[in-house]
Amino acid sequence: MKTRIIAIALGLPTLAAMSAANADEEPLSNSVRLGTYYVTYRSHADDISGPYVPPGVNVRLKALWTPYFGYVRRLSSHFSAELAVGVPPLTKTIGNGPAVLGSVPFSGKEIVTARWFAPTLLLHYNFFDESYRLRPYVGIGVNYTKFYDRKSTYYGNQVGGGPTSINLPSSVGPAATIGLSYRVTRRFTLNASYSVSQVNSRLTANTAGIIRTTHIEFGPRATVISAGYSF
Repeated sequence: MKTRIIAIALGLPTLAAMSAANADEEPLSNSVRLGTYYVTYRSHADDISGPYVPPGVNVRLKALWTPYFGYVRRLSSHFSAELAVGVPPLTKTIGNGPAVLGSVPFSGKEIVTARWFAPTLLLHYNFFDESYRLRPYVGIGVNYTKFYDRKSTYYGNQVGGGPTSINLPSSVGPAATIGLSYRVTRRFTLNASYSVSQVNSRLTANTAGIIRTTHIEFGPRATVISAGYSF
C-alpha cells in the first residue's frame, strides 16, 4: 500500500506536466493580422446628369494600396469570424468621356477625391482539420462604407464652373472572400485572400446651387497579404 502511494505521488508531477502540455496545445481563440490591401474597382457609373452637362460624361476609379488590419475569432474547428478594416485610403475619381468640357481638360483628369472607412464582418468556413498547416477558407458577410473628406479637385472645380461641394452617402452591402492560411508556428500564420464587396452611392456635386449627380457602383476587389499572431 505504501509503495502504491509513493508511486502515485511520484507520478503526480508527470501527470501535471502532461496536462499542461495538453492545455498548451489547445487551439488559440484569437488572432490579429497585419498586412496590405490592394484594391481595384470594377466600377460602373451612370452618366453625370445636371445643367450644362453634355451626354457621355462619366467617371472611373483608380486602384490603390492601403494597410490592412484584421481580428479573427475562432468559433469552432471549422468556423471563424473576421473583422477586416483598412487604413482609410484616398480614392481618386477620374473623368471619363469627352477630352475637354468647354475649354477645360476632363478625360483622364482627377476631378473628385474622397476617403472611406469600410469595416467588413465575415463568417469563414475553414477546410481541413486544424492539424493541417495549410487551410483554405471561404467567407460571406457584410460591408459598411462611410465616405468622408470629400473634395472637388482643381479640375473638378474648373469643369463645374466654380468651387464645388461633394456628397457621397454611406453604403451597406454584402461581401464575400476566399483565402488561404498557412500556420508557420503555433502562434504565427501567413495569409492571403481575395474579397469582393457591393458598395453603391450617389455622388452629388453642388456648385453654387447647380446640382449634378451620378449613381456609382464601386465594385471593390481587395487582395490581402498578411501575417497573423494568435493568442
